[in-house]
Amino acid sequence: MLIKDIIKRQGKTVSFEFFPPKSEAGWEELFHNISSFVPLHPSYVSVTYGAGGSTRSHTHELVRRLQKETDLTIVAHLTCVGSSRDETKKILEAYEESGVGNILALRGDPPQDAPEEMPPDGFAHAADLVHFIKEHFPSMGVGVAGFPEGHPATPNRLQEIDHMKAKVDAGADYIVTQLFFDNRDFYDYCERCEIAGINVPVIAGVMPITSRKTMYRMAELAGGSRIPAGLLRSLEWAQGKDYVRNVGIHWATEQVRDLIYNDVAGIHLYTLNNSYASVQICEALGLRSYEAVPMC
Repeated sequence: MLIKDIIKRQGKTVSFEFFPPKSEAGWEELFHNISSFVPLHPSYVSVTYGAGGSTRSHTHELVRRLQKETDLTIVAHLTCVGSSRDETKKILEAYEESGVGNILALRGDPPQDAPEEMPPDGFAHAADLVHFIKEHFPSMGVGVAGFPEGHPATPNRLQEIDHMKAKVDAGADYIVTQLFFDNRDFYDYCERCEIAGINVPVIAGVMPITSRKTMYRMAELAGGSRIPAGLLRSLEWAQGKDYVRNVGIHWATEQVRDLIYNDVAGIHLYTLNNSYASVQICEALGLRSYEAVPMC
């Protein structure tokens, strides 16, 4: 089922994001963790490409394996930087043959060890990729990424919303946001989208902090996420890794609680391939797919 149809049917979605492991042990651990999410009846799960598209082949393998071995609805991330249209079409054809009908279309970052070079028939922007998918694979659902705290490559926030409008006008069905730690940034982003005439659902991306190291790493990858002083203070008080993890889970739980009460279209939890924090959040709030167990 397409994500846009799931949103319409469920009213709100609960979803999780994974990334492809780099080792055989990592694969086994990931599938063990995924089993912890199944009782939550997620609306869908998504699989990332990894930084700079560095794990593309692993992504395709994980997507196909999840599609074959589970009943989960899969959203495959697809970046277009450095890819030709022919290469992209072959990937999409393989997904279509495997029964994968949902794509998260991203521009992506070039690999760290290679300069950014766009093939002559490549894609300059994510909007171009969205248009390509809708033109050649009209039955596929397409989501795009949003940035409540701003896109790291587009400091002009007005231009950033113009770029989002272009992706939606090209056919994007919904938006799923990058992580954020202050819900006011999300609400402001949604209002600015509304003012710009963007009327597709906006799903909130939330990442529970599980360690100080993870916090710094994810803040850097997200383009410099703003960590609220209240969260920093609580982390400062926390002594020991278990306390730090509990602080992060509590903060994310309150974020999700507030988002639900304010009628968000969906919650997308970045799991970092570990089930503990996300499961704790869902259990604390009685959170399941709306289709399985209504939350209100």
